Amino acid sequence: MRVAVTGTPGTGKTTATDRLSTSLDVVHLNEVIKREELTTGRDEERDTLVTDVEAVAEWLDGREDVLFESHLAHHFDADRVVVLRAHPETIEDRLAERGESQRSVAENAESEALDVILAEAVDRHGEERVYEIETTDLTPDETAAAIQSVIDGERDPSAGEVSYVDYL
Repeated sequence: MRVAVTGTPGTGKTTATDRLSTSLDVVHLNEVIKREELTTGRDEERDTLVTDVEAVAEWLDGREDVLFESHLAHHFDADRVVVLRAHPETIEDRLAERGESQRSVAENAESEALDVILAEAVDRHGEERVYEIETTDLTPDETAAAIQSVIDGERDPSAGEVSYVDYL
């Protein structure tokens, strides 16, 4: 089984997946991208590396029994796609605590309010393989348990249940 855990930066992907107790191989794609240099250059305006999506897909190709997490994870083949969600104000707080630029904080909060990653996940994988989890008021362990319920087949697919329109 291949499980993608995705979401806007600040939704809790890395923290929650580090707490999972699963037989799946847990891969933090952002670490792989840096370590394997799976990039096409640097976005100077955003001061970030540009991921070579095709190279990452090739790196993932043939790997089974894997859970991979990243804000890009929904771009790759998966049997189940978990989209973590958090209120945009929570995203702002978490990213500011990390020292992200105000531009990055605002851009990610707006992206979350507009359901960008959820929409991309549903578009690529279909509603029947997407599992939306609202993490704003969950602890990392509770978020991990919710992800585990997806892995174990104990949770039904869901998409579009969370709305942050009030933020806009």
